[in-house]
Amino acid sequence: MPKSCPLTALHSLQFPMQLPSFSGSPVTSRSYSAILRCPPRPVIFLTVVALSVTFIYFSAAPILFNERTRNQWNGTAPVVIPAVHPLETVDLGNEEVRLTRVLKEAAMEDKTVILTTLNAAWASTDSIFDLFLESFQIGNDTRWLLDHLVIIAFDKKAYIRCTAMHPHCFALTTMGIDFSGEKHFMSDGYLKMMWRRIDFLRIVLEMGYNFIFTDADVMWFRNPFPQFFPDGDFQIACDRFFGNHLDRNNTANGGFNFVKSNNRTIEFYKFWYSSRDKHPGHHDQDVLNSIKFDPFVDEIGLKMRFLSTAFFGGLCEPSRNFSVVCTMHANCCVGLNRKCNDLRLMLEDWRRYMALPPALKNSRLPFWRVPQNCSSAAAPDMTGLKGRIDGAHITPYTLKMLNTSNFNAN
Repeated sequence: MPKSCPLTALHSLQFPMQLPSFSGSPVTSRSYSAILRCPPRPVIFLTVVALSVTFIYFSAAPILFNERTRNQWNGTAPVVIPAVHPLETVDLGNEEVRLTRVLKEAAMEDKTVILTTLNAAWASTDSIFDLFLESFQIGNDTRWLLDHLVIIAFDKKAYIRCTAMHPHCFALTTMGIDFSGEKHFMSDGYLKMMWRRIDFLRIVLEMGYNFIFTDADVMWFRNPFPQFFPDGDFQIACDRFFGNHLDRNNTANGGFNFVKSNNRTIEFYKFWYSSRDKHPGHHDQDVLNSIKFDPFVDEIGLKMRFLSTAFFGGLCEPSRNFSVVCTMHANCCVGLNRKCNDLRLMLEDWRRYMALPPALKNSRLPFWRVPQNCSSAAAPDMTGLKGRIDGAHITPYTLKMLNTSNFNAN
């Protein structure tokens, strides 16, 4: 008979209940005494060895934290990128399937999504992308909108960073074109990236989704939906707003717009994209400010609305009322560093406003300290900038912006 283990408190417990046996007859707790005997010594030895090896393995193995985990722990551990990049695990050949899935996951009940585009230059740590997401976190009734935000990554680095920060990411590839670096305004790479965006948005409309498109250098401070016109098909923010939402002389800015999916908007985006052939070397925004007067817009019955800078402001024309502002755009600003500086200051100004007592929030005391680095005093030499445009054709609107201190780099 094998030697029994010394009794412990657990062994000495008496269970008045009867325990079932597989034979069908009841077994008392005393019948389980054999189970509580010590296992053979070889088994104990092997168990100790296995546990020791497991402990040593996990002590030596690196712990992988993505940025969301790091934020939760408020630690400083760097992000460890896996050996296999997320982009390489995606079937890039089936773009429609991937897009269908990500839009379905992010869409609101009425099939509305929020879209932005991102490349490596804007996705780097502590750059535009971080500030963009932060604005949703500190805005008034904006955090829930992150659930409906889809980030369109133009390159691998942007996609990897997106997947570390956000649940809804889509890799938009363009064969033979590198969109990863900072694109100077009106350069060839910049124009290709902007026109790729217009064509992509047309596809989203054809799939039946409404969208808010927002540049990543737009800070979100309030839920914008209450400020949209119920009857508008295509609603767009402005660099300059002249007081009438129907006036096509308002200078539209393509960095923020709300578009409903219907036959009119689909035809308009096709027309917009095809117009690049008639305006070679032109920015999509310049082309928009030209074709908005075209008779075709009225023929298809497009209901175009221009959004007031009182609600949708920017560095060109800031919103003056903190109590109603929805978004602020770092337009009229050249250079990534200048944008980042003024966007950080913008977020600080918003926090300062939110910390005010209720009685002071409605006063005229709050004010923006921007533009700062994007002001005329910090603006680069426009003559040198024109020389970087690589022979691009300039519309009268772009030329006017080049010749002012408030230069629009979208």
